[in-house]
Amino acid sequence: MDLDLRKLRYFVAVAEHLNFGRAAEQLHIAQPVLSRQIQVLEQELNVKLFNRGNRGTELTAAGQALMEDARHLLPAADGARRRVLDANSGHRTFTVGFAPGLIVTDAVRQLAERRPELSIEVFRTDWYDQTEVILDGRIDVGYLRRPFDPRGLGIEPLLEEPRVVSLPVDHRLAGKATVSVTDLADEHLLQDPEIVPEWRDIATELRAPGPRAARPRLRTVEEKLEHVARGNGVVVLPASTAAFYTRPDVTHIPVDDIGPSQVCLAWYSRRRSPLIPEFVAIALACPRQMT
Repeated sequence: MDLDLRKLRYFVAVAEHLNFGRAAEQLHIAQPVLSRQIQVLEQELNVKLFNRGNRGTELTAAGQALMEDARHLLPAADGARRRVLDANSGHRTFTVGFAPGLIVTDAVRQLAERRPELSIEVFRTDWYDQTEVILDGRIDVGYLRRPFDPRGLGIEPLLEEPRVVSLPVDHRLAGKATVSVTDLADEHLLQDPEIVPEWRDIATELRAPGPRAARPRLRTVEEKLEHVARGNGVVVLPASTAAFYTRPDVTHIPVDDIGPSQVCLAWYSRRRSPLIPEFVAIALACPRQMT
C-alpha cells in the first residue's frame, strides 16, 4: 500500500510533540480522530510507531526510522506541488536563498541580465531551515552553511571563512586577540551545539557543563546578539556575519581552534531545470560573496 501523505503529516505532528493532545491541537482535529489515523497508519505499515506508557509517548525504532524519512518526504512533496502550480500559472520565478553575511547581489544581477523574462527573488534563511526551504520548493538554489543534512541535495562547495565568538564587551575574554575552545568550554552557547562540534567535544573532555542549546530556540542572529549583550551566553558566528551585525555592546574575537565556516551552493538533486546549473556557474565565478 502506498504511503498516505496526510497520515504521514499526522504522524510527524505526534512525533514532534510526543503528545497526542498537543498534536491534535496543532492539526486542528479531534484527538480520537488523530489516534485512529495513527492506528490505521500502523496497520498499513504493519509496524508499531509509538510506545504509550506511564512515561508518556515514545517513538519505537520503526517510528524513529519513519521520522527520519518524513523530514525529507514531506518537504519534497510540498515542493512538487509548488512547482506544478508555478508551471501551470505560466509565471517563471527563480528564488535564491541566502544566510546572513552572504551577498548574492552580483550573481542574481547577472542571471537577470541573461534571463530578462525571469522573475528572480531572494529569500533569507537560517541554519534551522536552510535545507527545508530547498526541499519544499520555496527556493531553487540556496547558499548554505555547514553542517547540514545533504540527503536529497546537489551540492557545490563555494567558500570558507573564519569564525569568531561574540561576547559582551565587559566579558572576561573581551580584548583578547584570539581565544581557544578551552577558554570557552564553560560558557553557555546560544545555538545548537552541533554547529560547533569542537566546543562540544572539548567540554566533554574537560567534564565542563558544555554548550547548552538555547531554550526557546533562537533563530535569528539579532535574537542571539540580544542575549549576548545581556550576558546570557555567547555565540559562534562566521566572520562575515559578525561584521554585518556590528553593535557597540558586543565584541567579536577569532577562535583559533574552531574550523572555518564552509559555504556551499545547494539545490534539490532531482530538479532538472537548466537555470540551476546556470546560476551555480555564475555564483562560482563571482568574486564578492561576503560582507
